[in-house]
Amino acid sequence: MSHIPLRIGMVGYGFMGRAHSNGYSQANHFFNLKYKPVLQAVAARNAEKARAFADQWGYQDIETDWRKLVERKDIDAIDICTPNNLHKEIALAAAANGKMILCEKPLSMNTAEGEEMCQAVEKAGVANTVWYNYRRIPAVTMAKQLIDEGKLGRIFHYRAMFLQDWTISEDVPQGGTATWRLDAQAAGSGVTGDLLAHCIDTAIWLNGSITGVTAMTETFVKERMHAETGKKQEVKIDDAAAFLARFQNGSLATFESTRYARGHKALYTLEINGEKASIKWDLHDLHRLSFFDHRDEGRLRGWKSIHVSDGDQPYMKNWWVPGLQIGYEHSFVHQVVDFLKSLETGQPCSPTFRDALETQKVCDAVLESAKSGAWVGIS
Repeated sequence: MSHIPLRIGMVGYGFMGRAHSNGYSQANHFFNLKYKPVLQAVAARNAEKARAFADQWGYQDIETDWRKLVERKDIDAIDICTPNNLHKEIALAAAANGKMILCEKPLSMNTAEGEEMCQAVEKAGVANTVWYNYRRIPAVTMAKQLIDEGKLGRIFHYRAMFLQDWTISEDVPQGGTATWRLDAQAAGSGVTGDLLAHCIDTAIWLNGSITGVTAMTETFVKERMHAETGKKQEVKIDDAAAFLARFQNGSLATFESTRYARGHKALYTLEINGEKASIKWDLHDLHRLSFFDHRDEGRLRGWKSIHVSDGDQPYMKNWWVPGLQIGYEHSFVHQVVDFLKSLETGQPCSPTFRDALETQKVCDAVLESAKSGAWVGIS
């Protein structure tokens, strides 16, 4: 099969740069696709580190200025893997140059920026998506199928949490390459934009729009040294956030996220309770979907642990034989696959910028509610 090359220009080379690059590298090995990613160039300020990354992952070239990358004629798609404060500027420039855009989450620093980004890609008519990769874990995709098939019936409750523990020490700095997520200037918010955004995106995808929230946040360590200046300064991001929500379908929700849950490195769990059945999923056991069906015979009724590894389950026929599981990195492969397929069909690859703006609105409402103490509606 002859492939149409899709020449990728990536901005940034950190943790997400690796995850995305692996996705591009593996997609055509396992899936039958018309388009094939070509790792054309990576842009980063540090030429030496950019070259080392390019050599390791197979990028043909580097740039030390992302502006040159988005203007290059040999680039079809720009992948934005930068701190959040750069998303808007890069996306607007990429759209103006007619490039497709794959942007890391959250979409933007706030709703206003996100709206500007949406208008830019829509005006330019360029394909776009945001890397909310947990949608593409087969067990989560299967949960979506079961809900859409009506297996749960009317939904009553949605609950999600994302717990980590890596910022508890007061010695962890803010800012810089490794800890920009603790610097409000670079990140916009703390766990709300970093972790809760994932929970919110999945929730909206599975259960529909959120109509209102009431929230609380806390910053436990009030001052941290800045990695670049060496000076102590106020910490302005949220270390922990919890909120109640209502969905348009009438269901109630609780969401919680923190980086101060000792013993948890990346515990993302969700549970959905419907009139007929319930679903549970846990990132630490990501290939399993727990399912309780009240319609089962009484004496056999109980939670089932479904091992999502069979060919009739989402994405799995392209991997190994039944019983052999896949992992976290495959969610990025699946997002690349779905993006490439969208170029064939002309259908948007969700979540688009416009889809991700809905998550951004909820994040902004959470932060607003935490400040005001009031219930905040979402337009």
